[in-house]
Amino acid sequence: MKTALITGATSGFGRAIALRLAALGYHIIITGRRNEHLQELKNVLVDEFSVDVHTLCFDVRNNNACTIAIQSLPENFKNIDLLVNNAGLAAGTSPFQESDLNDYDQMIDTNVKGLLYMTKLIVPGMIEKQSGHIINISSIAGIEVYPNGSVYCASKHAVNAITKGLRIDLVKYGIKVSSISPGMAETEFSVVRYHGDEEKAKAVYAGFTPLNADDIADTVEFIVTRPDHVSINDIQINPSQQANTYITHRN
Repeated sequence: MKTALITGATSGFGRAIALRLAALGYHIIITGRRNEHLQELKNVLVDEFSVDVHTLCFDVRNNNACTIAIQSLPENFKNIDLLVNNAGLAAGTSPFQESDLNDYDQMIDTNVKGLLYMTKLIVPGMIEKQSGHIINISSIAGIEVYPNGSVYCASKHAVNAITKGLRIDLVKYGIKVSSISPGMAETEFSVVRYHGDEEKAKAVYAGFTPLNADDIADTVEFIVTRPDHVSINDIQINPSQQANTYITHRN
């Protein structure tokens, strides 16, 4: 039985991925900042799929908290086969010259440094057993830059660069490294980006059908169910009405 660790599992992509991996028979470690959401998800996973589940409530931006959390894992959860670096966010929609440095810190600390902290802690165990899989949830913003998104796009470009570098460094240890780059997807993402303004967030998806969390869980399932000799390196997935980062066809 394999064990998966999913960061940012309290909602959206992370929650859907945890549910899907549990359905595939993985034992699950879920992390996030909202303990009540983690406990609710744990109950669902145990009740519906009868898998072992462990929760870790901490902020991936805090390296010390990451270290303590991973060191605290019970013995039966220490052997991690799959790491899904999902924790991430966008903050703010202003042009660079009008944007907030606090938003920069939040995005870079979560999207880049948090991913690095978690990967650095998990990779040694994968190297020791000469197997493992890392999936980084990136974004179309890591492929194309769009107006008013310079720092978020930079953070996701960094995720893609780190993914490629990890793949090069870890291939000799039998460790697969994949990335998923979604286009516009309706989760809590835009609510967070607009600092809680749900009306503005809803308007982002007006006139077309965006991706949803299950679409990304489908993609994770495809990646992890390939034969051992197959590595899915990078997948970009858009809504059918989105051509690139800034051109959409709305009804």
